[in-house]
Amino acid sequence: VQLQASGGGLVQAGGSLRLSCAASGRTFSNYHMGWFRQVPGKEREFVAAISWSSGSTYYADSVKGRFTVSRDNAKNTVYMQMNSLKPEDTAVYYCAAGRYRAPLRTPWGPNEYDYWGQGTQVTVSS
Repeated sequence: VQLQASGGGLVQAGGSLRLSCAASGRTFSNYHMGWFRQVPGKEREFVAAISWSSGSTYYADSVKGRFTVSRDNAKNTVYMQMNSLKPEDTAVYYCAAGRYRAPLRTPWGPNEYDYWGQGTQVTVSS
């Protein structure tokens, strides 16, 4: 699975962005998908995930109520709508795909994911 993230940019605090992650392969619908973010000098941080089987979604407490993850299996794409952005949301955002048809036990754990995109920069100015 190859992943290509896009949609990052510079936005003022309170604004919105929608990230997209396009996946290669015909079996996209059988992979759970996650979003992580990272700032220099810090560990990669879980943001959101969506399971392949039920479409269940999971969010970090810091983004709950502001971010929404969704997927379009027909387009092999996962999205993350980010609203009410804050300066502390500034980071490089990565999408990730899990293992084929595997249960999603710990969506916040990087080890759940086998495939990673290249990242897209999100900068929120105050």
